[in-house]
Amino acid sequence: MSLPVVLVHGLRTSRTMWRAQAETLERVGRRAVAVDLPGHGSRIDEPFTLDAAVDTITAAIDEVGGRAFVVGLSLGGYVAIRHAARHPDQVAGLLAASCSTRPHRLLLSGWSVGAHGIARLPDRGAGLNQFLVDRVLPAEGAADVGAGGFALDATSQVLREMTVATPVADLARVEAPVWLVNGAFDHFRGEERRFLAACRDGRLVVVPRATHLVSLVQPARFGRVMLEALDEVEQRERARVAGSAGGSRS
Repeated sequence: MSLPVVLVHGLRTSRTMWRAQAETLERVGRRAVAVDLPGHGSRIDEPFTLDAAVDTITAAIDEVGGRAFVVGLSLGGYVAIRHAARHPDQVAGLLAASCSTRPHRLLLSGWSVGAHGIARLPDRGAGLNQFLVDRVLPAEGAADVGAGGFALDATSQVLREMTVATPVADLARVEAPVWLVNGAFDHFRGEERRFLAACRDGRLVVVPRATHLVSLVQPARFGRVMLEALDEVEQRERARVAGSAGGSRS
């Protein structure tokens, strides 16, 4: 059984950030579908809401047959967790990267103040954003993350929506196996043990020498983790289907 893979990007980026992972999946004969969330990429003019973001994953999985392995990073990881808790029949496995910290209101408020200040710059923060991208990412990663444009105006909407996110409670509801993947130097891994403990069937993978944007900083290592997780999920899916078929004959 070959499962399709749905890839969900992070804040201000777009589906183009997954180029390396999509190519890795395609080389081994897996179908990869990278989506744009509302307010990002090809959907930059749409308002971002968590519900609409979850609906984006739901629609993508429906289009590829109704069941998939879902991979999300940062904002995409939080959205993927929320989706898996609400649509268990669609998710055979979940890889949630760079999203192992609860979105505390105080933290979100601080980021929101910073985002409003940056948005008041003459270029709305485009120059600062590009400077940071070039500084923290390898050249190929910077090109990939910028290929779909940057959603500079989405930050405030996303931060407002994240005040109602409940990733730990959602993980406790996820029926599929979960991989929490964090860069060793990721500032979002502060509660990874709490997140892992919430999972019914979870694993934690820490990628050495990687930061928050682990799939862009260490694309080869991230790809190996993703393929290993996918192999395990597909083995489980084969067993599940065989068990269902055996039950129907008895």
